[in-house]
Amino acid sequence: MTVQNESAAATEGAQTEAAHKVVMSDAAAAKAKALLDQEGRDDLALRIAVQPGGCAGLRYQLFFDDRSLDGDLVVDFGGVNLAVDRMSAPYVEGATIDFVDSIEKQGFTIDNPNATGSCACGDSFN
Repeated sequence: MTVQNESAAATEGAQTEAAHKVVMSDAAAAKAKALLDQEGRDDLALRIAVQPGGCAGLRYQLFFDDRSLDGDLVVDFGGVNLAVDRMSAPYVEGATIDFVDSIEKQGFTIDNPNATGSCACGDSFN
């Protein structure tokens, strides 16, 4: 199910909430778009998935994907399609994907209100 039209109707760009209820900040959308442009790819979506693993039980997967899975929820954020598979959607509902670029840390971050705990290294959650 694709809900790009709902997202575009709500407001243009990032910080909109739609079917999969994951939000991508302007900074994250801009960085993802820059990475796609750098590779010359417009056929990929940024996918967030939850997989079993890590010391706390579940682990995020955030990657560019050329597949379209049955039941995917897809929303456009600033020209980047953010895809969530139907099995991962309940685990990431309400999560925010951001991009941090500071002297201490650089990379994509996921703030998930559904995570009740995480491991000491921050690699997995439950």
